[in-house]
Amino acid sequence: MTTSNRLLAAAAALLLAGTASARDIKFATLAPDGSTWMNVMKDLSKELEAKTDGRLKFKFYPGGVAGDETDVVKKIRIGQLQAGGFTGVGLGEIAPETRLLDAPWLFRSRDELSYIRGKFGPELQDALEKRGFVVLGWTNLGAVYVFSKEPISGPDDMKKQKMWVWEGDPIAQAAYQALGVNPIPLSVVDVMQSLQTGMIDAVYGPPLGVVALQWFQKVKHIYPVPMAESSGAVLISKKFFDSLAPADRAALTEISAEQIARLNRLTDAENDKALAALQKQGLTLGRKPGPAVMARYAALGRAARRKLAGRLFSQDLLDRVEKELAAYRARTASTR
Repeated sequence: MTTSNRLLAAAAALLLAGTASARDIKFATLAPDGSTWMNVMKDLSKELEAKTDGRLKFKFYPGGVAGDETDVVKKIRIGQLQAGGFTGVGLGEIAPETRLLDAPWLFRSRDELSYIRGKFGPELQDALEKRGFVVLGWTNLGAVYVFSKEPISGPDDMKKQKMWVWEGDPIAQAAYQALGVNPIPLSVVDVMQSLQTGMIDAVYGPPLGVVALQWFQKVKHIYPVPMAESSGAVLISKKFFDSLAPADRAALTEISAEQIARLNRLTDAENDKALAALQKQGLTLGRKPGPAVMARYAALGRAARRKLAGRLFSQDLLDRVEKELAAYRARTASTR
């Protein structure tokens, strides 16, 4: 082989090595390191790295170190990050219609959420993809309870609390507006300090999230009526996803689906355990209200959802979801 041929071969080898070199998927989430969320994502990364012979793996930024979810969305859009684990707030920054899954007092159980998400998931995934994001998996975040320093026995008691609302969250804002509550908007990362200083004295979230974020240390009561069944997703930049080799895209899609399904099973079980554990820690779970109060919540939910129609999601989508949910309830009731 001549010197020039050897140089050409070496250049070609370098080019191929660069094409096949490892690529980090920079991933941010509010979930703290050591949480079930992060443990499963680390398992996902290890399996992905093995499946792709080291070409693809995750690099994690847990616990909000990359900022709030709105910050993470912006950083993915400009390429500083490639993926993230989001609650409905982050999803709504990208595709507002996804917030229907978090609508106040819409679902009565996680089974109802799972059913509706299965029916309307492809439509919502299309909305996210049109805005530059691919869904690697939908996540169950858990029933959203109100946690407070003082006891709450009904809707009117919430007016007496300094309620927190996630800054920029129109869904929670609509729920509180329906209740006649004027909440205090704050970023998630400012909640703990605000509980400590007394700026707020009531928060909301799934039990597992309240434990992970340590908010339970500053409250004493749990209101037993969930505001919503919260939903989230693991998303990746469509631009980054499309740049991957077909085999690596397939591996990422397949492994993510398996691991996120596992995450949902763990999250469901751990939310139940967390609710019980919080009571053992000394928090008091209130008595569930009677039918009249529950009917009031149903009416408040319908009113709140209709005010959001046209702003976040279409009236048509809302009507179709509510119709499908009513049919599901009728079928399940007939089989009991």
